[in-house]
Amino acid sequence: MNAKLLIGVVAVVVVALGAGYLLGRGERESVAQGSAATAPATATPSGERKILYYRNPMGLPDTSPTPKKDQMGMDYIPVYEGEDTGGSGVKVSADRIQALGVRTEPVIRRAIERTVRAVGTIEVDERGQYTVAPKFEGWIEKLHVNTTGQPVARGQPLAEVYSPELVSAQREYLVAYRASRSMAGAGTEAQQGVKQLSDAALERLRNWDISDEQIARLRDSGEPRRTLTLTSPAGGVIVKDPPVAGMRFMPGDALFRIANLSNVWLVAEVFEQDLGAVRRGATASLHVDAYPSRTFPGTVTFIYPTLNAEARTARVRVELANTEALLKPGMYGTVQISTGAARETLVVPDSAVIDSGTKQTVLIALGDGRFEPREVKLGVRGDGLVEVLSGLKDGEAVVTRANFLIDAESNLKAALGGMTAGANASGIGHQAVGTLDDVDAKSGVMTITHDPVPSLKWPKMTMEFVPANPAIGAKVKPGSPIRFEFVERKPGEWVVTKLEPAAGSTTKPVTPKPITPKTEAHKH
Repeated sequence: MNAKLLIGVVAVVVVALGAGYLLGRGERESVAQGSAATAPATATPSGERKILYYRNPMGLPDTSPTPKKDQMGMDYIPVYEGEDTGGSGVKVSADRIQALGVRTEPVIRRAIERTVRAVGTIEVDERGQYTVAPKFEGWIEKLHVNTTGQPVARGQPLAEVYSPELVSAQREYLVAYRASRSMAGAGTEAQQGVKQLSDAALERLRNWDISDEQIARLRDSGEPRRTLTLTSPAGGVIVKDPPVAGMRFMPGDALFRIANLSNVWLVAEVFEQDLGAVRRGATASLHVDAYPSRTFPGTVTFIYPTLNAEARTARVRVELANTEALLKPGMYGTVQISTGAARETLVVPDSAVIDSGTKQTVLIALGDGRFEPREVKLGVRGDGLVEVLSGLKDGEAVVTRANFLIDAESNLKAALGGMTAGANASGIGHQAVGTLDDVDAKSGVMTITHDPVPSLKWPKMTMEFVPANPAIGAKVKPGSPIRFEFVERKPGEWVVTKLEPAAGSTTKPVTPKPITPKTEAHKH
């Protein structure tokens, strides 16, 4: 009897000890789990992947270093080391970065000056052109200059010409001049009459461009000259075929055309979009194929008032010194026109910009092989750099080489849905069942109450979705149970790609309720 009692007591003690052990173990595990829930993102048990941070469960651009919940009570989703860190970026392995030859440069502040480039041709300075055109009829007796392109100096003899009218005018002047001198002691009226005849004859010679020096020689010799010497009015070169000896010319015929080429013009064709940046007085530099190692400085002196409607260009005149006579009229050249003083601004190399025609994008190097495309607004260009007006910050690194290859890979992943944060492994999208509550008649936005979405760890709630095209859901009436697929086009914007009735769904039509942060429903 005593033995049975002893065995019973021992059994009771063993059961009590076992229950106490199990209860204590459970409490310790509960405490350990609670501690793990409040531990920082970087503190993970040995052997597990390291958590980098926690992201917003709805795809909004919001992260947290520790676990937290959003306004709807949904847990933030952990992002582990090695995972893609954003819906708009791309991760490239180190081997692929090396194979692509990726290069990056920091965004810096630097003085940049915009330069307008244009093409044009060398022309003769119109203010340095001269024409020798006698005002009387005559014949060429002798030529002193008879070659096109021959240089001449101011006052240099060009030709000897004969004109009967010129000989008669010389004789009339000599007679009047001698009479005025011989009647020096005569009466006043007689002197005045002779003097008027002499002055009229002299004026006639001057109207024919006879120089004072030639008239002086005529008075000294006392004999009319049979021929008259035509001289160059300025220094330059002969730019038109000279006359032929013995030929007859009429009043106004251009016998010689002379151009002073010590200064020339470059008439450049500037595109319409660059015209507003060009100012009179701006400095310019010219490059010509004949002298590839030389640069010829010039100045913008005139902007022509008309525009070429077909080429959409305007002519701009640049004056250049040509003391060495290297620039020839008709030469083709490229000119760079400065648009003003340089100013310090945020710049990146122009090779970093991916221009689609409608927007400009650069790739930001985030480190550890991660890259993110970012749209930027650009300003002036110059010296291989481009001004960044918005979209970048000083010190950020941009990809300057192989950026098109990385961008192509990024676009491919985006198209497959693999770059959407929280997307399922297939990269196709997410599936759910629910009820089509309403469709906005103007915008087409759908209000859907859906069941929990396992791929996104979403609970049941009401949201707004954007249809991929107007035909989606056109045959489904509001209040009907549905089965649909959707993807995230950008943070916070969910797009329905497929929608069909779900007659067998357990979801019942519900009347939409007002949405508040404390309810289960959530709208974007």
